[in-house]
Amino acid sequence: MMADTRQMRKTIHDLQRVKTWQLVLVLILMLFVAATFLRINNVGMVQRLDAVAAADKTGNTDQTRSRLYDLQRYTIAHMNANTGTFELTEQYNRDAQKVYEAIRAATSQSANARAEAVCHPQFSNWSGGAYMRCFLDEMAKIGPGVDPTKVKLPDPALYRYAFSSPLWSFDFAGISVLVCIALMLVIAARGVGLLVLKVLIKRHYREA
Repeated sequence: MMADTRQMRKTIHDLQRVKTWQLVLVLILMLFVAATFLRINNVGMVQRLDAVAAADKTGNTDQTRSRLYDLQRYTIAHMNANTGTFELTEQYNRDAQKVYEAIRAATSQSANARAEAVCHPQFSNWSGGAYMRCFLDEMAKIGPGVDPTKVKLPDPALYRYAFSSPLWSFDFAGISVLVCIALMLVIAARGVGLLVLKVLIKRHYREA
């Protein structure tokens, strides 16, 4: 029985060699490191998202497709890199503009002028999808030259993207998060272990 008591005291002594405040200090440091790497991951995503927007403005579809692939590949490999929903607005406007020009070419100048007179004051961006829809609706009202059931603007959903990042990734951010979790478990286990051992010793002395 004395040997068991000595062994429990030795275990408590071993646990107390590393102070809890030291572990907490290391945990705080690792939390800062993890937050930094998570922030770096997010910045990397934003940079690639900006590259997609820049390529979209150029009108180079191959370049835009390449930037989209680069963004997707980065996002699925790094935690804290969700893109949220974004759209290729410029590409949509270019495709909608083609529909708009086709309608203008197929109708009279007076009908075009009347439709534009209604829509221009309502929209600052005369190449945007909202303006195109207004123009199409007005042309349908003016005369039989345009059938809105046959002439449609591009589907905005086809220009909309959203890439999701994993809950955990094997990179600096992911490893630092694992270290933080491990430290938390060690601190919790150390506290519980010390408490249990002290309770056992007190119970032993009561029974002795």
